[in-house]
Amino acid sequence: MDFRLQTMEDIYDLANGETDIAHRHDYYTVLLVEDAIGMHTIDYTKFPFGKSEVHFVSTGQVHQIQLEQRPIGSVITFTQSFLMESGIPEDFITNINLFQNFGHSPPLKLDGTTFHLLNRITKEMSTCLSTDLYYGHRAAGALLQLFLIYCSNSTQLDAAQLDTENAAICIHRAFKQLVEERFTHWHKVQEYAAELHISRKHLSQTIKKITGKVAKEHIQDRLTLEAKRLLLHTSLPISQVGYEIGFEEPLYFSAFFKKRVGVSPSRFRAVR
Repeated sequence: MDFRLQTMEDIYDLANGETDIAHRHDYYTVLLVEDAIGMHTIDYTKFPFGKSEVHFVSTGQVHQIQLEQRPIGSVITFTQSFLMESGIPEDFITNINLFQNFGHSPPLKLDGTTFHLLNRITKEMSTCLSTDLYYGHRAAGALLQLFLIYCSNSTQLDAAQLDTENAAICIHRAFKQLVEERFTHWHKVQEYAAELHISRKHLSQTIKKITGKVAKEHIQDRLTLEAKRLLLHTSLPISQVGYEIGFEEPLYFSAFFKKRVGVSPSRFRAVR
């Protein structure tokens, strides 16, 4: 389904409380957690569950949920096509900056008022989907957008980051998209700068101003993440993993990975 709303309790019961294996989806996932004890691993970073928080998992991210007891909360999943069908602008997900294709994806901690507001919206979504309401899915899409807007307003983002007319934000958005599309072929900042018709220095300074990291670090983060995914979730030889992400020489890939992660690719695969 393009859009689905479930309770964490039902999912836990269906799985008999067993931990799922680390996996990835081609859709977005939002967990509105009222109370849970355990761990949520997103792209190999562990985040402990707590109370009154929202977890965001973007398309393609590898995640795993480990729970020590029956949780309380809601799980919303939706696709890019659902956003389009609901009339939600294509750049909306990028602008709210809640979903990360790669990198750090910590949960959003909520105050009591905001949690109850979001919980009420999910109940409205459930009503829209469970009745014979005309345009029920369209209504659910409007509620989803409202849900995400409230989440975005609960973050500490600079208001400028929501301004689609801001030149720096436009560069950042275009750079993120290019990295996702071309990281296995383009490893140098200059290649992205040329595609964006700006200087390498300007691109790097712009990205650092918005994210705190220079453009090169973002490219290397994406390469490292994909290498981890291939090492852990495929049986490809290590040399082939390097080829898959654009390293022509296995030694260069191994040196890059060890410098970034602290251990060799073979060691990383063995200890995980």
